[in-house]
Amino acid sequence: MLNIVRISALTAGALVACAAAAQNYPVKPVRVIVSFPPGSGADIVCRTITPRLTEAYGQQFVVDNRAGASGNLGSELAARAVPDGYTLLFTPASVASSQALYTKLGYNLQKDLEPISIIASAPFVLVVHPSLPVKNVKDLIAMAKAKPGQLLYASTGNGGSPHLAAELFKMQAKIDIVHIPYKGTPPAVTDLIAGQVSMMFANTLSVLPYVNSGRLRALAISSAKRSAAAPQLPTIAETGMPGFEASTWFGMLAPTGTPKDIVVRLNGELRKIVQTKAVNDALIAQGADPIGSTADEFQARIKSDIDKWTRTIKAANVQAE
Repeated sequence: MLNIVRISALTAGALVACAAAAQNYPVKPVRVIVSFPPGSGADIVCRTITPRLTEAYGQQFVVDNRAGASGNLGSELAARAVPDGYTLLFTPASVASSQALYTKLGYNLQKDLEPISIIASAPFVLVVHPSLPVKNVKDLIAMAKAKPGQLLYASTGNGGSPHLAAELFKMQAKIDIVHIPYKGTPPAVTDLIAGQVSMMFANTLSVLPYVNSGRLRALAISSAKRSAAAPQLPTIAETGMPGFEASTWFGMLAPTGTPKDIVVRLNGELRKIVQTKAVNDALIAQGADPIGSTADEFQARIKSDIDKWTRTIKAANVQAE
């Protein structure tokens, strides 16, 4: 009986200590691992919010870019970190499709990482070379059906989000278009402008300047709703493909086991930051739509994305590079 009382006292003491640590959080700098390199979409969005977290908490939130293996290097590093709130992960939505694309990963997104909040989402723009005689999505689908296997579409690489968006479009439209993978956005967009390929799903930030100058033609946006970054563009769902949605999100997660109080406080602070006019305007200017989700909404989105991209990857037989 004495041993049981002693164990109970020790357990209670540990719980009190954890609660106190969470209440005082943070008492030292917080490391925010970004799973892609400087200048990437995830990096830009992360660096928009981390100074506000630093200001709100009075401790530095330090961005640590750990790119490699299509974002999996940084994600695994965060998943294996001590779950004390002092290591966080900032990642785009490719972390979800990676669960289906790679057969061997050193982490499990749904088991090893705990969602905090989706900060923003970024749709893709379906763009074509101006010489293509199409004015909208219906025209493009009709042309692709009339010329099976003749339209070439660019992507930023096998298994990347733009590739998967195009494969989903191909499947739902029941068309035969040919994939030409590139190593990143710049060479893909360069060849699209030159007319070497006909079409592409690309992020708003990288192609809207070319659309505005007339060097590319935008047909539609890939999100479920119109984007604040390009409100003039209809969604693909509006233009004859109901239910189509393919966009990337940028979110913050923590290693599983991070004290609940810390996760809840971070979620509240992040949502407050996203709602400020300065951050809201900055995200839209970058081509992203501000969100600021709850942790439960983020968890549901992760599950939905894993399910959708697993089906797409299997049906299209997409192979990782």
